[in-house]
Amino acid sequence: MRNLLTDVPGIRVGHATDLHIGTGATVVLCEAPCVGAVDVRGGGPGTRETDLLDPAATVERVDAVCLSGGSAFGLDAASGVMTGLAARGRGFAVGTARVPIVPGAILFDLLNGGDKGWEEHPPYHRLGRAALEDAEANGLDFPLGSVGAGTGCTTATVKGGLGSASAVTASGHVVGAIVAVNAAGSPLFGVGPHLRAAPYEKDGEFGGLGLPPFIPDEGFSPHLKGGVARFATTLAVVATDAVLTTVQASRLAIMAQNGLALSLFPVHTPLDGDVVFALATGRRPLEAPLPDLARLGALASLVLARAVARAIYAARRLPFPESQRSWHDHFAAGDGAAAGSKE
Repeated sequence: MRNLLTDVPGIRVGHATDLHIGTGATVVLCEAPCVGAVDVRGGGPGTRETDLLDPAATVERVDAVCLSGGSAFGLDAASGVMTGLAARGRGFAVGTARVPIVPGAILFDLLNGGDKGWEEHPPYHRLGRAALEDAEANGLDFPLGSVGAGTGCTTATVKGGLGSASAVTASGHVVGAIVAVNAAGSPLFGVGPHLRAAPYEKDGEFGGLGLPPFIPDEGFSPHLKGGVARFATTLAVVATDAVLTTVQASRLAIMAQNGLALSLFPVHTPLDGDVVFALATGRRPLEAPLPDLARLGALASLVLARAVARAIYAARRLPFPESQRSWHDHFAAGDGAAAGSKE
């Protein structure tokens, strides 16, 4: 087990990162088309092809999912993935034509520094295509932190990033998650250093600090990133090797959203566009569909919470004055500095 989304057989992951611009894209590639679903909770989402993932829609399977920075500009990253897959003969057959099915979602990273001065040619089609090629070439082991869609991510207190985690249910089904954490809220208890996902940590995967000695009262003054519409968003994909219908995959996505509530506060705000996709590769049937699905969804929420914390722990500050300081900038040296500063 790699403790990555790619522990789910049939899933590959690739990144494209542009540190000059301070953005990137991540592709979750299905080796064979997967049953897909989505759950959208944030108040300011930016998505592509999510209507197609409604259980009542005609197309049940997807070829890939694309997560990207760039706000609405980043929706073009999925076009790059689609173009690349079409060149490989992938896609939904319509007569002699094939149309790759690539749902996607974007996050806002346009104010994090870097050269955002493009005029006619935003970089996202190129980044999507490059992330697809990376998934094909190096798609089982992939880095975390300030890479891919996590490159320009921020939170209310410390720099966000790209995280992943996995686990196995008692019935033997594998479930994994990947997440780009760009939340309006905070992954920390108070000013830190303790991460909100601490109760679910495995093998010291994000520092092993555990819970704080007391839980701060944040009810009247929660940490919240700047109040610009579409300024935030956390994007995730959960996947399993289980055989699921589109209705069951939709329930998996709904339950997995709880992982964001276990690791970020506040969450699903009017400033966020939080989206969780679910993929089922169909390698292992459920023995008892209702209880197995309930356990699978519960574990998916914990795996997603761990992935959020791993993203924060692995993230590093970008090389721009505007870039937010990372968890390690604040706490790795044990200086106890208050979180949220850019200096």
